Parts: sequence; C-alpha cells; structure tokens
Amino acid sequence: MGNAIVLADGEGQVYSARGSELVFKAGRATTDGRFSFMDRTLPPGGRRPPKHVHVAASEAFYVLEGEIEFWLDDATTRQGAGAFVLVPGGVSHSFANAGPEPARLLILHAPAMDAYFEELHELWLGDEPPAPETEKELMRRHGMVTET
Repeated sequence: MGNAIVLADGEGQVYSARGSELVFKAGRATTDGRFSFMDRTLPPGGRRPPKHVHVAASEAFYVLEGEIEFWLDDATTRQGAGAFVLVPGGVSHSFANAGPEPARLLILHAPAMDAYFEELHELWLGDEPPAPETEKELMRRHGMVTET
C-alpha cells in the first residue's frame, strides 16, 4: 500500500473537547497541511463552538447520525443524516447537536486545522471547562475571528 493510510472505525488521533469526541483520520502531518479530516461525535446539550469565521480555511460537514443545527451568517438550519454543509472562508458559523441523542458527523478543514484541536483538547483536560474567552483567544491564534 505504499504510503496509504487505512484506519478502522474509531482509529486515528483522538481528542476531546466540549463533551465531543474527535477522531482525526488525517491531519497536517499526513496531508502536508493541505487538509484535516475528522469523525466527530457531539453529545446532546454540549457547549457549541463560539460563532466564528475562518479567515483562510474552508470547513465542510457531512452528517452521519442525528440532527445538527447550523448557524450560517444570519441563517439557521437543522440537518439530519446525509446532509452536507460547506462553509467557505469568511462565513460566520457554529453548530451543535439539536437532538436528544448523540450526533455524529464528518468534518473536513482545508487547509489542515488539527493543530487547533490539539490545543483545544489540552484546554479541556482541566477539572473545569475553560472560560469562553480562553477558547476565543485560542481560536484567534489559529486564524479564526470570533464574535464578541
């Protein structure tokens, strides 16, 4: 298989944050920074990311299970399994599990953003969740603009 990478369900670099499990299948080290790809499970009622804009990256979502609510600029939409949402750089957005059961989705960032999630994971290892402002500062350091 040469340099091909094959990972089974649940395999990859595992992080957690905001009650979510993030399993990275590909990241900056394996894609030369071109993209990162994760399988993410969102708990019901979990803390959603602050609404933000990727200055130099696009983000794509594919819903596998459950129902996800997306905030896209001034619009809101709920999408279930099989839905695809592409958020180009410059679009303000956030997302959360809108249902009573865990939801699962695939997320692709281009270029890769796994370094951000590695640091976010570290922030969430403490006994208490980090302050929203601490998360926003981390986001800014990784090329995202957050709403105040």
